[in-house]
Amino acid sequence: MPARLGRYAVRRRIGSGGFATVWLAYDEQLDSPVAVKVLAENWTEDATVRQRFLEEGRFLRKVESPYVVSVYDAGELEDGRPYLVMSYADQGTLADRLEVEGLTPAQALEVVRQAGAGLQALHERGVLHRDVKPANVLFRTVEEGGAGAVRAMVADLGLGKALDVSSRLTMIAGTPSYVAPEQAQGEPLDPRADQYSLAAVAYLMLAGRPPYAHASLAAAAAPAPPPPVSTSERPLPPEVDAVVRRALAPDREDRWPDVTSFVAALDAALAPAVSAGAPAAWLPVDPDLTQPGARPTARPSVEPLADPVPPRRRRGRLVAGVLAGVVALAVGLGGGYAVQQRQVHDATVADDSGTLFVTVPHDWAAAAAPAGWTAPTDDGGRFPALSVGTSADWTDVQSADQGVFVAILPGTELPDRMPRHPECAEADEPVDGTVEGHDARTVLYTGCPGGVTVERVVQLAANRLLWVQIRSAHSATANAVLDDVETRGI
Repeated sequence: MPARLGRYAVRRRIGSGGFATVWLAYDEQLDSPVAVKVLAENWTEDATVRQRFLEEGRFLRKVESPYVVSVYDAGELEDGRPYLVMSYADQGTLADRLEVEGLTPAQALEVVRQAGAGLQALHERGVLHRDVKPANVLFRTVEEGGAGAVRAMVADLGLGKALDVSSRLTMIAGTPSYVAPEQAQGEPLDPRADQYSLAAVAYLMLAGRPPYAHASLAAAAAPAPPPPVSTSERPLPPEVDAVVRRALAPDREDRWPDVTSFVAALDAALAPAVSAGAPAAWLPVDPDLTQPGARPTARPSVEPLADPVPPRRRRGRLVAGVLAGVVALAVGLGGGYAVQQRQVHDATVADDSGTLFVTVPHDWAAAAAPAGWTAPTDDGGRFPALSVGTSADWTDVQSADQGVFVAILPGTELPDRMPRHPECAEADEPVDGTVEGHDARTVLYTGCPGGVTVERVVQLAANRLLWVQIRSAHSATANAVLDDVETRGI
């Protein structure tokens, strides 16, 4: 973790993706927390990606709306990487909220109103968002009427484009379950593409499920009609379904003229369901979500822990790229404890070789084994590995403890079969995709002792696999830890 980014004192990492890392930092001159987005090191020399990163800041600066994340400053680090200083969303994202609990129709409508106002502000200044989804709707505490309230803002214009550019050349990108069909097909875009994505988010909040579960952009290019928004568990007026379906029309000519029209129609359709009106604080301020905390102080020292007992699950074999029957392998782990505390909520742990890094909730770092392992392959061999958990026994089959196991092992292709977890009630179908440009396969298991289990294998290099196993009480935490696994030197 860098001590400073420009003139900003760094507290901890908020998140990272394929192109950038976002840090929570402190503006000592203005006595305020800020979010600093830094271009990833591996893209520093790519002129196209660098330009796209800087364009995000320029697009956001065009808009002065309380419902769009603000850019306060920009700069360049000593190594040449650009960074953007933005408003800090201390109340997390819509995706965070939906993981914990659903929203009432009144709350869902207010999210659509505020996010829609942000999108309309972008459109009026000639900017498309192109990646509207729950993770890109942020919540921030603001002072209203002498009390704290929560405001929604649209953020992350990494895929954003000026309308005049989008009309000539469009890069096929976006999140499959929320992307408009014309965007998935690579056609020229207009603001109705963002309207479609906002409607998909509205459907998710109102119905409690997304309208689509597209596994690829190809599937999003020709969507089937979604089920009705209203269900027996969540009854809504029939007019609501008609409004949302129009916004989700595959042919953009059949949609509402603009985002404002869609929001107004949804407001009218939902009136019977929200006749009592939303409370003044339509979403309560959640003190347990990410908060800025106190002014930065020196990081405390950490005493080494005794060697934890290595995970003790059934051993399997990886032969010709097939991970057969592996549940949790961490044989040979042991040694010291390398952890750098960021603040009370997070800790970053590294293996002894400096190859593997993972950021976890602070209480997960109670026991760590960073000394590597002997890979369960025909030729064996010693490879980097790291186990971190709330206890040394977190990998026991019936344990409700939480933790993450990360390891490198030889392999030239992804496994045909993923590890099985008979202790869990259900296993989702394997999801194939990419992680920062590398082929990956992920399986989520639910109904496990203590919560969920996630298995992921990534083709890190031509002859190296990265294996990640996570056990967590909540899938939101598991996803956050998945996003915070890093490798260096491979």
